[in-house]
Amino acid sequence: MGSFKLGTEFLPDRDAILYYGECLDFLAGIPDRTARLVVTSPPYNIGKRYERRMKLDDYLKGQARVIKECVRVLAENGSICWQVGNFVDDNEIVPLDIALWPTFHELGLKMRNRVVWHFEHGLHCSRRFSGRYETIVWFTKSDEYVFNLDAVRVPQKYPGKKHFKGPRAGQYSCNPLGKNPGDIWIIPNVKHNHVEKTIHPCQFPVELIERLVLAMTKPGDWVLDPYMGVGTALAAAILNGRKGMGADTVAEYVKIARARVIAAHDGTLRVRPMNRPVYKPSGREGVSQNPFRNGSRSRR
Repeated sequence: MGSFKLGTEFLPDRDAILYYGECLDFLAGIPDRTARLVVTSPPYNIGKRYERRMKLDDYLKGQARVIKECVRVLAENGSICWQVGNFVDDNEIVPLDIALWPTFHELGLKMRNRVVWHFEHGLHCSRRFSGRYETIVWFTKSDEYVFNLDAVRVPQKYPGKKHFKGPRAGQYSCNPLGKNPGDIWIIPNVKHNHVEKTIHPCQFPVELIERLVLAMTKPGDWVLDPYMGVGTALAAAILNGRKGMGADTVAEYVKIARARVIAAHDGTLRVRPMNRPVYKPSGREGVSQNPFRNGSRSRR
């Protein structure tokens, strides 16, 4: 591991900190304005093994306490990204990003984007359309914040397009470094056949967090995930020359997170590369079993 320094409680000279316990206890030991980026996917209060289901109002109050502490430890030019889905109760959904917006607003934060993360696989619903997106709400403390767009540009759709008239006729009309990725991100979620899959039931992909880390931090900055799970945010930070810290209450997850962080430092962590095109079926899969493709039934 060389000079790579791991810890279990905050010390400024560490490269990664993995705390086993409640996030509020961990946050209490972090000095003000330490983290350049806070990025997390908290429990959605839907009864997963790592959470205790509670009334929505109680859940939002608990989230408010954690968010307040995260804002305290956030640098003045830092960002906080809260990645959430929907709370579901008796087949009715409540978008958690909307429910949590007042908390961030009351703490004086400003929303910069509401990013829609779209994926194509998940639970199938029978009484409503199946959910295939979650959101990342991005807030900053001030109008002066780190944002490195060039670090996260994606390939241009028409890279050879040129101006056809005017003083720039014949010159390329698009940025040669690529285009702004926009606020709808199509990134596969981590399911059973994903290269990054662990035992965590709601693991998010490294490339989702890498885009935030590269855009909103500088090398050597601290990235904090108060609900770190199996350490995806910490691994994304380490892979890109940043420092990562987080907490979790499940011992198995902390153990896996530690192994993934070490692998990220050693260059052995298996990840899906950023900007790899999303797999597109050829249309020939299962043709003989699909009645809509073999002509035995018509579409209307």
